[in-house]
Amino acid sequence: MRHKRVIPNRSFRVADQIQRDLAELIRELKDPRIGMATVNAVEVTPDYAHAKVFFSVLVGDAKETGEALNEAAGFLRNGLFKRLQIHTVPSLHFHFDRTTERAAELSALINQANSTRAKDDEPVAQDDAAADTKAAD
Repeated sequence: MRHKRVIPNRSFRVADQIQRDLAELIRELKDPRIGMATVNAVEVTPDYAHAKVFFSVLVGDAKETGEALNEAAGFLRNGLFKRLQIHTVPSLHFHFDRTTERAAELSALINQANSTRAKDDEPVAQDDAAADTKAAD
């Protein structure tokens, strides 16, 4: 029995191509529930049967956008079938990606911590300067 030749990183390349093609196809959708959606990542199963598509939304409701994208998954899969040159086009499962929201929250927390640290350090620096001038006298 002949073994299939394994192409390294093929699943990553297929996922990247799906991500690029889906971004174009989503822009062409006329559904008003889909705001400014961005495809952040695509994970493909090893057998290419399923693909998790992670998206974020700049304008609009994430839940409504997810529902609209999952309803349009068949149409999008058909569009991928026409564009991709692979035997099996995966069924699409859309998931909202909170990475950008988490990054903004963490950035705000870091800025808040830095501002409180700066406030705590200021009086100590002023007291040290006053002590240095008294010691010089």
